[in-house]
Amino acid sequence: MTKTHPDRPPEATPASTAAPLSPSVRRHLGQNLRAAYADTLAAPFNQRLEALVQQLAKPKP
Repeated sequence: MTKTHPDRPPEATPASTAAPLSPSVRRHLGQNLRAAYADTLAAPFNQRLEALVQQLAKPKP
C-alpha cells in the first residue's frame, strides 16, 4: 500500500490505459529497433557474460 504525499503530484497513468498503437506504427517501430540493434545482436558475447548466462541455465540443486 502506498501513501499519498500532498507535496507530490499524482503518478502518471499506467501504460495499460494508453491508447494502443496502430499496426503500421508498430511495424515502423519494430523495423527501426531491429535496424538499430542488428549489430549488437550479431556481436559475439563477452566471455564473462556468456559464463553468467550458462550459470543461469543450470538447474538449481
